[in-house]
Amino acid sequence: MPIYKAPVEDVNFLFNDVFQIDRYNNLPGFSDASPDVRDAIIGEAAKFAEEVLQPLNRVGDLEGCVRHDDGRVTTPKGFSEAFRQYTEGGWLGLSAPAEYGGQGLPVTLTQIMSEFLTSANMAFGMYPGLTKGAMAALLVHGSEEQKKLFVPRMIAGDWTGTMNLTEPHCGTDLGLLRTRAVKQADGSYKITGTKIFISAGEHDMAENIIHLVLARIEGAPAGVKGISLFVVPKRTINADGSVGGPNGVSCGSIEHKMGIHGNSTCVMNYDDATGWLVGAENKGMAAMFVMMNEARLGVGVQGLAMSEVAYQNAVAYARERLQGRALTGAKDPDKPADPIIVHPDVRRTLLTIRAFNEAARAMVVWTALKGDIAHRSADEKERQAADDHMGLMTPVLKGVLTDSGFANTVLAQQVFGGHGYIAEHGMEQFVRDARIAMIYEGTNGIQALDLVGRKLPRDGGRAAMAFFAEAGAYAKAHGDSDAMKPYVAPLSTALGHLQQATMWLMQNAMGKPDNAGAGATDYMKLFGLVVFGYMWAQMAKVAQDKIAAGDAAPYLKAKLVTGRFFMEHMLPETSVHLARIQSGAATTMELPAEAF
Repeated sequence: MPIYKAPVEDVNFLFNDVFQIDRYNNLPGFSDASPDVRDAIIGEAAKFAEEVLQPLNRVGDLEGCVRHDDGRVTTPKGFSEAFRQYTEGGWLGLSAPAEYGGQGLPVTLTQIMSEFLTSANMAFGMYPGLTKGAMAALLVHGSEEQKKLFVPRMIAGDWTGTMNLTEPHCGTDLGLLRTRAVKQADGSYKITGTKIFISAGEHDMAENIIHLVLARIEGAPAGVKGISLFVVPKRTINADGSVGGPNGVSCGSIEHKMGIHGNSTCVMNYDDATGWLVGAENKGMAAMFVMMNEARLGVGVQGLAMSEVAYQNAVAYARERLQGRALTGAKDPDKPADPIIVHPDVRRTLLTIRAFNEAARAMVVWTALKGDIAHRSADEKERQAADDHMGLMTPVLKGVLTDSGFANTVLAQQVFGGHGYIAEHGMEQFVRDARIAMIYEGTNGIQALDLVGRKLPRDGGRAAMAFFAEAGAYAKAHGDSDAMKPYVAPLSTALGHLQQATMWLMQNAMGKPDNAGAGATDYMKLFGLVVFGYMWAQMAKVAQDKIAAGDAAPYLKAKLVTGRFFMEHMLPETSVHLARIQSGAATTMELPAEAF
């Protein structure tokens, strides 16, 4: 059976030593998250993930969700009870505003909690994840009445939330959507249409489900300019806030899918369902993007989380599985063979995954902190810089973490050989579950196009230039240190590749947009590698300082070795991405469609 242990030591290293989040105590909520409070939260989150959710992961995969003839959906055995424990623990409101019943703590803590949950049970973690995204959209764009009605009940877990974008004929191109909204005399709207791929669209874990639905008001402009956002509860809501009868919202079917079987991915039918406008008419995309950006960060965390749990199981297997002898001679001569962890190629595989996990986790914490600054700082310049960072890094984080996260589950499965293909070891489930993260909330090709086409040139490239300056200054500041040269010299080289790629796109994509399209994915991956290199340089410096101060923890030495592996074996890939980008789009676009 699979195992999972939350990476508490690594999280504490990032919080306390690398990013020193106590420096942000001037921001609302941070002073309440003292070291003792953080330790308690992280410890309890780890315990819940390990002891409650992880044992249900296989159950959810085998049982899946069941739709009954009356449209009800039941979740796998144990899910409802686990959700009750989750909500009673206050986890849904960890970072929500106190005025609505939340604890107001940093979102950075919630992102780490999300990693633990997803590693333990990705399908379960999606239920509260969608609810948090719906709350975020309502808090930014909802009316005061909507906030007071919906948010406290969602924080309590009595009601959950979803996002409804996709329709059978339109996915990324939401301008094609057909779901219609007809205004009523009382100011409400009647919503009619069909949405597909709706995660957590129907289930038995809450008394009401609050759907955020994109629809087009009668007479609205065509395309995305005519889309509005509506809040549509599964069941009607009485004047006193209690739940009433059905509201014309039903689950038509559950999608039969590759993984995440424990999450109810539904076809949702709206038949004159009553809904209320969120924000302004025809401004639904702006409101929904709050939820989508929240979800994209969450999906990036899913890539990391699945890579982490797959890694842990591969390491355990590599230490135990006896097969062959070490190339340098038997390591366990009293046994019939050595454990496969003695073999260089197995170690290469494990270090590749580990080096990614630790850099990706640092990137998540770094970016989550920027998000907290953007939403909580009283300094306008600080907020703007943090918002710039979030805009630039969101597609990188979502695209790179999920691409690599999936690839790493496959690498971890490979460590098991044939046993990795057999269900009882759990590795094939990790592969199947991780695959969706590359697809939903905007496929990774779309993330790459968003990065190159929108985020990179935004505000004259201000966000990218700020990152180049920050990473370059760090490398320069530590370039004379012999101890740091193995980390900052490769970082400087990789950063140079990224700057060259950026300049090439600026010079060659304006006149020939296909050059941007052809090079977008390589640019996104190049950018991600440089970010990881920057994370590793910072982590290495902190580890060196702690060792010099007398800290002999084996964790620190392992951190330095893993960082050197990244710099030597993974960061050099930036040169390959640069070469691909600079080759342009000629061969990519040359063949006529019928030649494929």
